[in-house]
Amino acid sequence: MKKLSFVLILLALSQGIHSQIIEKVIDSARIEKLDEVLVKAIRVEASSPITHSNVSKAELATRNLGQDLPILLNYLPSVVTTSDAGAGIGYTGIRVRGVSAQSTNITINGIPYNDAESLGTFWVDLPDFASSVESLQLQRGVGTSTNGSGAFGASINILTDAISKDSQAEISNTFGSYNTLKHNLKFSTGLLGSNIEISGR
Repeated sequence: MKKLSFVLILLALSQGIHSQIIEKVIDSARIEKLDEVLVKAIRVEASSPITHSNVSKAELATRNLGQDLPILLNYLPSVVTTSDAGAGIGYTGIRVRGVSAQSTNITINGIPYNDAESLGTFWVDLPDFASSVESLQLQRGVGTSTNGSGAFGASINILTDAISKDSQAEISNTFGSYNTLKHNLKFSTGLLGSNIEISGR
């Protein structure tokens, strides 16, 4: 009788103990608006022990005559540039501290731009790219790049133009030696309905 009453008491106590699975309903149609995020994770600060140079949009604009980006960076310490045709347009190259372009890691908005096979950078594919650059940072030597071993010579982190809240337009014409012409049209609608911007160059 004692065993039966003990079993009945245990059975009565265990009735309140059971696992419950609560299903969480996820609303797939709900939209959350997030703020714009500017990725600067691979840039260094002034207090970092990495030799670097920051170049702003204003600094690039004073030197930008339509030449490729390496030519515009020729004034930075330890930088030597080359130009296949001599005019700074087309097949240009950059060497930092004497190390070839294959050991210079180039990122545009945090995305690697170096060729996957040769590790080189073909600036001929980015004509007058400097007009769309917001800022860049050149890190000489081993830097903070997260894109593999191709960065032991240098790292160049490029940020393109950010979203413009106001509408704007820009027209420019530049004439140079060897019949070099640069015509530029750049526009932005600004934020439309605080969600969309239409821009072009």
